[in-house]
Amino acid sequence: MVEHWSPKPGVGSSSLSTRAKKQSMSTIIDYIRDSFEELRNNVSWTPRVELQRLVIVVLVFSVIFSLAIWGADTVLSEVVGFYFQLIN
Repeated sequence: MVEHWSPKPGVGSSSLSTRAKKQSMSTIIDYIRDSFEELRNNVSWTPRVELQRLVIVVLVFSVIFSLAIWGADTVLSEVVGFYFQLIN
């Protein structure tokens, strides 16, 4: 059997859940503050010129791969269509 303890009437909130909520909120705020400080002071960011060059490389390869997939899909669609025409 599980016991259920209710707070005494007239006593302010001393429950663990209320204290945990206050603690967890300050912990979250501290975590966010520390994260921004880490990003500002300790992270080395890619220079803008190099970032632009890398974005262009990714875009070019994305176009090349999409054209290759489109070509393979077109060829395979024709092969499958030809195969089913032979069967009928």
